[in-house]
Amino acid sequence: MPSLLDIRRRIRAVKSTQQITKAMKMVAASKLRRAQERIQQARPFATQMLRVLNSVAGRVDAASHPLLDERKTPLAGGRTLLFVITADRGLSGSFNANVIKAASVFITEQADRQVVLGLVGRRGRDYFARRGFEVKYERVNLFAKLQFQDAHEIAQTAIEAFTSGDVDSVHLVFNEFKSVMTQRVVVVPLLPIPRDAIEAAPGDQAGGGASTDYLYEPAPAQLFTTLLPTHVEVQVYRALLESNAAFFAAQMTAMDAATKNSGEMIESLTLYMNKVRQAAITREIIEVVSGAQVQR
Repeated sequence: MPSLLDIRRRIRAVKSTQQITKAMKMVAASKLRRAQERIQQARPFATQMLRVLNSVAGRVDAASHPLLDERKTPLAGGRTLLFVITADRGLSGSFNANVIKAASVFITEQADRQVVLGLVGRRGRDYFARRGFEVKYERVNLFAKLQFQDAHEIAQTAIEAFTSGDVDSVHLVFNEFKSVMTQRVVVVPLLPIPRDAIEAAPGDQAGGGASTDYLYEPAPAQLFTTLLPTHVEVQVYRALLESNAAFFAAQMTAMDAATKNSGEMIESLTLYMNKVRQAAITREIIEVVSGAQVQR
């Protein structure tokens, strides 16, 4: 049985831990508020740009721009570039583990293809770098001061690898921010840019009529040369913002749970300490009474 001194020391240690987790929860909540505002501002533009460009790409020849080119090479023997976006720090529950697990499942499913990795975040870098994977890109401490230029750098790496023929597809895996309590791991294709099937216009008769088309000014090739690389950068930037907000949400939730668990542990240790102290007092009283009876 531990002594009262040992129990008191343990209670003090747990209280110190509780103060740290409470402070980390408050910091994460403050950073989450800013990160959530950024993703809420960027998400509508990124979503609408994805919808429009996918629709436009479905109405033009894939050969009109290299980023639309769906490689005709067989699946077996191809190469895929997978960008794994994790955090630089832990203390966020299963945030990083879920992304790493999803990336590992993706690699396993692509057993007949070679998967090349782009690692964003220290946790993913530390996990995959020592497992013998070919790493084409790595970046840590990116989220300390996240800027659009960071997305531009990642997008350029993806575009160069794809257009040069080094890889024939590019994917992103990251945590998507849904709410403070919910983050969803997603694996999304980045290149070639997905092309939606052409659908009939709302006023067309079923099976007849012409689908909606676009007038281009300037020419489609010139327009795509500017828009498509920007589209890739915007989608990467959105993924980084989603991951950043999801990390702070996961960390706030984890630190809140840790703070509550510390409180429960303090209560349990305090109750146990009182029982030990009461048992010691009772024992001393019995010894005094026994000694008094012996002297009679």
